[in-house]
Amino acid sequence: QVQLVESGGGLVQAGGSLRLSCVASGRTFSIYSMGWFRRAPGKEREFVASISGSGSRTDYADSVKGRFTISRDNAKNTVYLQMASLEPEDTAVYYCNTQRFPSGSLPRVGGVYWGQGTQVTVSS
Repeated sequence: QVQLVESGGGLVQAGGSLRLSCVASGRTFSIYSMGWFRRAPGKEREFVASISGSGSRTDYADSVKGRFTISRDNAKNTVYLQMASLEPEDTAVYYCNTQRFPSGSLPRVGGVYWGQGTQVTVSS
């Protein structure tokens, strides 16, 4: 059974930084792409970033490109989202996500496995 557990959220002032972590368990971590999504109050969940199993390829939403960095440590079964220059518009619950099957692509549509989410609040 695949489990994803996020941590690292919190309250930060605009312009600040946070690093989110997601620890995965239940299967071989390194062969699956991983992604981060977020849901802001009153909005639908949206794609933020994704990374291939090896970590060699990444993809970002335009809204976070240049500010957020996704990375992974396969030895620790962990994917990270380093967030910098945070804006109030980044306030949301952030979710870790992965697909059911290995794939060579980096989909922007969430797969079947989701974490419980971690709240990020950016004050102005």
